[in-house]
Amino acid sequence: MSKGISNTSRTLEYIRSQGWEAGKVEQFNPYAGEFGKRKDLFGIFDIIAMGEDGIIGIQSCGQNFAEHDRTILNNPNSLTWIEKGGTILLIGWRKIKLRRGSKALRWAPRIKSYSVKDFK
Repeated sequence: MSKGISNTSRTLEYIRSQGWEAGKVEQFNPYAGEFGKRKDLFGIFDIIAMGEDGIIGIQSCGQNFAEHDRTILNNPNSLTWIEKGGTILLIGWRKIKLRRGSKALRWAPRIKSYSVKDFK
């Protein structure tokens, strides 16, 4: 059974459609733990993107948005990244109805951008 496109792939496609150059920086270690383990860059980022507006570190997730939000806010590297001029985005994916009362669904991003104020 196919699981379909991953949240990271969906995010890469979305970010590139916005005109950014982007690449995956998350690593998978098949030897860690019983089933392997994913390791994010600096414990935060799955994707790094760059464009005219600078550099963005991106965490991609599904519907467990609040858990990933806490992870970003509790990681000291997040504030350092922002203080050094980087931007942090959390992009969560969920299916929403195309129209009210419709059964047709489409994937839509929920996006949160972080600033220094979020860490004070």
